[in-house]
Parts: sequence; C-alpha cells; structure tokens
Amino acid sequence: MNIPSNLRYTNEHEWIRVEGDVAYVGITDYAQSELGEIVFVDINTEGETVAQGEVFGSVEAVKTVSDLNMPVEGEVLEVNETINDQPELVNNDPYGEGWMIKISIANPAELDTLLDAEAYQALIG
Repeated sequence: MNIPSNLRYTNEHEWIRVEGDVAYVGITDYAQSELGEIVFVDINTEGETVAQGEVFGSVEAVKTVSDLNMPVEGEVLEVNETINDQPELVNNDPYGEGWMIKISIANPAELDTLLDAEAYQALIG
C-alpha cells in the first residue's frame, strides 16, 4: 500500500498535499483499492468554501458511492477536469494525476489535526 510521507490524511481516507498557498486533495491508495473500479467523480463545489469534515463531492465505483470529505476548511479553487473523462486515474495514480480538487486553506492550524503517514498506516492496519 502506497502511503507517501509528505501528505496528511483523514480518518475517511482523503489526503492533502500543501504546495505554497494552495493544497491538492484526493483519496488514498487504500480508499481506491477498497472502492474498486471508479467510474464517476461528482464534485460541484468549485468556488465554494467547505468546512473541515464536510462533503465536497462523491466518487462512484461499480458497486458503491462514497462521499468525499474535506480534510481542512478551504475554498475549492479548481476541480480536476481530467478525471471527468478518465476516472480510472483515481485508481491508477491517486496521489498524482488522480487528484480531485485544489483548495485555498482557510485555517492552516487544521492541518495539525490530520494523520501523518505513520498514523494513517496504523489506522488501515
């Protein structure tokens, strides 16, 4: 299982990568493997500020639909349009081309409430 050490994680299996003033958010390798083949990603919160823990979209796999929860409060600046046409990128490259949203973080202190790679590994076993 791939758990990059430069990311922070939620208990709901989202990851966040901070790059300067923005951050990228997606689902973890564990989450995509548990969901199975992802067929659709539905995110319509671009331009909205979403609170930590609130739903910013959903991901649909062959057998289930799962909510996507915001790791920290922030404004959704951009949705990865590539995954609309190629949702399999979330399965194939969850930490790279399969990112879901780019956000502006409202409260950087919330990052400290998230799991590091070691704690996330312990969560998933």
